Amino acid sequence: MHNQPSKVTLTQSNGNYQLRVNGKPFYIKGGGLEFGDIASLAAHHGNSFRTWRTDNGQQSALQVLDEAHKYGLMVTMGIEVARERHGFDYNDTAAVQEQKNQIREQVLALKDHPALLIWSIGNELNLHYTNPKVWDAVNEISVMIHQLDPNHLTTTPLAGITQEEITLIKNRASDLDLLSIQEYGKLMTLPERIRTYGWEGAYMVTEWGATGHWEVPKTSWDAPIEENSHTKAQHYLKRYQNAIATDTQQCVGSYVFLWGQKQERTPTWYGLFLEDGKETESVDVMHFLWSNEWPQTRCPQINDLTINGKKAIENVVLSADSLCKATFQITSLHPKHALRYRWEILFESTDLKEGGDPEIRPNSVPFQIVLQQPEELLFKTPKLTGKYRLFFYLDDGISKAATANFPFQVK
Repeated sequence: MHNQPSKVTLTQSNGNYQLRVNGKPFYIKGGGLEFGDIASLAAHHGNSFRTWRTDNGQQSALQVLDEAHKYGLMVTMGIEVARERHGFDYNDTAAVQEQKNQIREQVLALKDHPALLIWSIGNELNLHYTNPKVWDAVNEISVMIHQLDPNHLTTTPLAGITQEEITLIKNRASDLDLLSIQEYGKLMTLPERIRTYGWEGAYMVTEWGATGHWEVPKTSWDAPIEENSHTKAQHYLKRYQNAIATDTQQCVGSYVFLWGQKQERTPTWYGLFLEDGKETESVDVMHFLWSNEWPQTRCPQINDLTINGKKAIENVVLSADSLCKATFQITSLHPKHALRYRWEILFESTDLKEGGDPEIRPNSVPFQIVLQQPEELLFKTPKLTGKYRLFFYLDDGISKAATANFPFQVK
């Protein structure tokens, strides 16, 4: 166990905020990482990652901090705080106190680790809530942390921001050192809204990335249309350069979501990695943004996936067990002959949660591939009626990949 904590401070000069670690400026170049590859984050020039809880079920917080320290990374450590939308009652003073007691033990166990950067109290506690007493509880937790640990800062991540929540936090949770905000499609306007709503302190963006499944167009049967990995990468680049990097006064850095893979609406929506661990183009983008150099090997790209000449927004309905043609375009900076293709059909997800709660991956559906040739696939649709997605995976056989999917219905 390490016993020399890092001293983390937040300085302000003429309205410009700066994090410092042991007296040295520290701008967060981070990823949200719970089960992801810590070594790869360091290899791509990240300097920090955030977690959502002190025990992720696979590693203890001390193991996570030790591995971060091994690779020279700092950790914004998540503390699990109960949510009203899961049934917790912030009018129950005994339950609130018990939660605080449990958090006290977590803080005491971790506070002196040199890889610890910031304490993150809860996650999206404002999502579908009604009781403002949650911010009283957050403030009490922050006060307690500062009493136990004078070396680290406190924050709480919000699901977006409104004027009401900014006002509530300023009035009820003023002990927090900085604010954390989680935005996706609306990230470009965040610096402007921060100032409009009167937040004058420092903040970081603790989740940002692909356009959210609630922000994209949908089919007539309510299936959100996911952007392909190339379009996502373009958004990552634009949103970072024009929203995060431009706010040099109040923003002290960010954590891209997600440095890993998870099922949320689809298995490919939010992760910068695929299920087999291969990197998508958004990893290339973060490498460039963090180091000002592109990686030597770049990801391939998939564009314009269609079925029978139609785009997903055209609400494609197919007959059961019918022959169909998927077409696509591929761009690769490396020899195309080395690329590997893989196709999969999944049922449209029905395990739909909110706030990143765990979802079950939809089942894969057997289907017949009739002919695979460059930029074209002939296949037969499933024999049963239902709502499906056709997934296309493309990789270089080593570590780089691209993906696209297409929702369709069989009648």
